[in-house]
Amino acid sequence: MICHKCGGKLQKVVTDLPFKVRQDCIVIIKDLPVLQCENCNEYVIEDAVMERVDKILQKIDSTAELEIVSYAIPKTSLLKESGLPARG
Repeated sequence: MICHKCGGKLQKVVTDLPFKVRQDCIVIIKDLPVLQCENCNEYVIEDAVMERVDKILQKIDSTAELEIVSYAIPKTSLLKESGLPARG
């Protein structure tokens, strides 16, 4: 893909990004996959990733001023989706 800002090449990278959810609440999502321009560092979040970000942001504690969460899927969620039993 090409950067809409400078025309440079976009590369897949994993980064941490802040999202302002409300006037007094910021959420930092760690290990977020984005496309980042190798020229100007502008980034693009793909649609599927943004859908998941929206779901994450909907679950944020409404009283928190700052929350840090990981984009990664917890292992227990993966096990439930796969139907495999969890090891103890």
